[in-house]
Amino acid sequence: MSRICGLYGLVLVSIATTPACQGKASPPEPAPTVAAAPESPPPPPNPAHEAEAIFRQKCTVCHGTTGHADGPGAAVLNPKPQVFVDAAWQTKVTDDELTKAILGGGVAVGRTPGMPANPDLQTKPEVVAELVKIVRKYKP
Repeated sequence: MSRICGLYGLVLVSIATTPACQGKASPPEPAPTVAAAPESPPPPPNPAHEAEAIFRQKCTVCHGTTGHADGPGAAVLNPKPQVFVDAAWQTKVTDDELTKAILGGGVAVGRTPGMPANPDLQTKPEVVAELVKIVRKYKP
């Protein structure tokens, strides 16, 4: 019996000396670190949508929404802006010339300085290409 009492006492002493029994809580196990998923970058802007917005904002003021050079700004210009629906002009002008006019303005292609340059589009060739496509849609 003394052996049982000795074991029982040993168990009690072991329990009494554990931190939980002494009123001390064990430090919590560190939570596993979960890396946050990296945020995906926003999608690149759509060049066609950007070109349409630029065309509405800048080009239609003089060239008009129908390509007849009848926008509100055209009234005070001399010479008048290019008529985009002119079949002969559409056949004659190249995409490179249109690109040059869009980027450098009228003076870049030997036309009126009334058409402003768009140097901000130098780094956006895909937007310029979409602007050329818009001008080409007016071809009769």
